[in-house]
Amino acid sequence: MSHPTYVQEYNAIVEVLSQYNEGGAKADSALMKPAFNAQATMFGVDDGKLVGGAIQNLYDVIDSAFRPSPEAEAAIVRIDIVGTAASARVDTDNVSGFHFTDFFNLLKVDGKWTIVSKIYHTHPSV
Repeated sequence: MSHPTYVQEYNAIVEVLSQYNEGGAKADSALMKPAFNAQATMFGVDDGKLVGGAIQNLYDVIDSAFRPSPEAEAAIVRIDIVGTAASARVDTDNVSGFHFTDFFNLLKVDGKWTIVSKIYHTHPSV
């Protein structure tokens, strides 16, 4: 039985995060959906109030309120992996005019990394 190396695990997580980034930049939740576990959640703060819930909320916003953003840029700030658990931070600029910092928790289930939770911060417009 072979065990993936840290580099292989890291690259697999980068691929998952890239699916998320592509879906945001193209305003198409179908592109990001494979990155998420079906039971995933998403939370953030809007006007001082906790908002979020099931990941379907993200898909609905992406498909209804976002526009394709070819100018979008994303940076994976960090990935931390321990066994079958990982966390990641991604900073994104110019996605439908917004700037986000996302924190993801991922789990490797049945040999596949998926995002199980996302929390985010929306930066003020400049």
